Amino acid sequence: MISSSDITIAVVGLGYVGLPLAVEFGKKYVTIGYDICKPRITELINNVDRTLEVAESEIASASKLSFANDLQNISKADVYIVTVPTPIDAKNNPDLRLLVDATKDISRVLSPGNYVIYESTVYPGATEEICVPILEKYSKLSYFDKSLEKSNPNAINIFHLGYSPERINPGDKEHRLVNIKKVTSGSSDIALRFVDDLYNSIIDAGTFPASSIAIAEAAKVIENTQRDVNIALINELAMFFSKIDIDIEEVLSAARTKWNFLDFRPGLVGGHCIGVDPYYLTYKAKKEGFNPKTILAGREINDSVSAYIANQVTVLFSKKSIDISNSNILVMGITFKEDCPDTRNSKVFDVIKILESFGVNISIYDPLADINSLSQDISKKFIPSINVPNLSLDGVIFAVAHSIFKKINISQIKKLCNKNHVLYDVKHIYSPEEVDGRL
Repeated sequence: MISSSDITIAVVGLGYVGLPLAVEFGKKYVTIGYDICKPRITELINNVDRTLEVAESEIASASKLSFANDLQNISKADVYIVTVPTPIDAKNNPDLRLLVDATKDISRVLSPGNYVIYESTVYPGATEEICVPILEKYSKLSYFDKSLEKSNPNAINIFHLGYSPERINPGDKEHRLVNIKKVTSGSSDIALRFVDDLYNSIIDAGTFPASSIAIAEAAKVIENTQRDVNIALINELAMFFSKIDIDIEEVLSAARTKWNFLDFRPGLVGGHCIGVDPYYLTYKAKKEGFNPKTILAGREINDSVSAYIANQVTVLFSKKSIDISNSNILVMGITFKEDCPDTRNSKVFDVIKILESFGVNISIYDPLADINSLSQDISKKFIPSINVPNLSLDGVIFAVAHSIFKKINISQIKKLCNKNHVLYDVKHIYSPEEVDGRL
């Protein structure tokens, strides 16, 4: 077992994944949370987490945790855990620039015998193909893998590698870091034992040691790909059932009575996981000459939902003889999911963009959204409250099912609208009788 007095851990990247990890390790081990964003470090020193993932009291309870944005502050660490974002670019290809930059930083302070553990989502093989050469080049150390372990087990100028994919679910207060089983892996038997022991020391749910880093990478990327494909099926069914005047929620309620029915819901699929990870898998598949038809079909369906919603709203406007041009529509919710301030890759932006191309004047109400992360063009559309007078709304789109929205009575919303108006409910917050349309 690992003694808490033996090691110093540096967690590189303090977002939704890194901060909860740093806090848990900081309760037991000397831990340094490192991030290049100075305002983020300043907030965390004052126990403030803008992502709302970790409470002020919990940050304060991590007595062995400190924060830094100077690389030299982590130069004495024994373990480096990388938790930086891995988004996609405009062509839906992996954007690994942050991963590469973090790896270069670590390699400059890496010492013999150190461990580098990655949690960032990548395609199978990426950690060893992309990160290892960088670590070797700048650190001048050798990669201790299974072949070296067999040929030269006592090698000195080496570093160890691990991969333990993150499973953080932003906004979820039930499934937390410590009660979600952690997949672990290592570049050698020595590395796997160390990585597995390290995570086992903080994860109450235990660990699942994978036989290789590539297996752990693949397991992570298919978790969200599976969800994406299943949601795509339900979205496609919702679109079809709408054409024949069948409410998808009533269909799902009936289907859920079977014990093995998989309970997925229709909706916009954005964020930095479900809407991104499948593209990492398809990128790797295409590189290997394999055409991943099902995965790409799911992505095509889910990426089309924004346009579908916008078009459905215009149809409802037409049915009520309301001119969509120069109309006033309030969008309730801008984040990529409920009860979370994160707006990255939110597909609500696409709905807004399409409606504005029709001449719609958009207002946005989302008290949870991190407005500082938004462009000025979007942030200026925000209203501070739904009690703003003289909104004169022609329509309201309930785009995100925040818990606070569910407490709002539909009659309160109707008071904000003109007599002739359209209410469209993306997330089925209200019954079909209370609104004009639902996804």
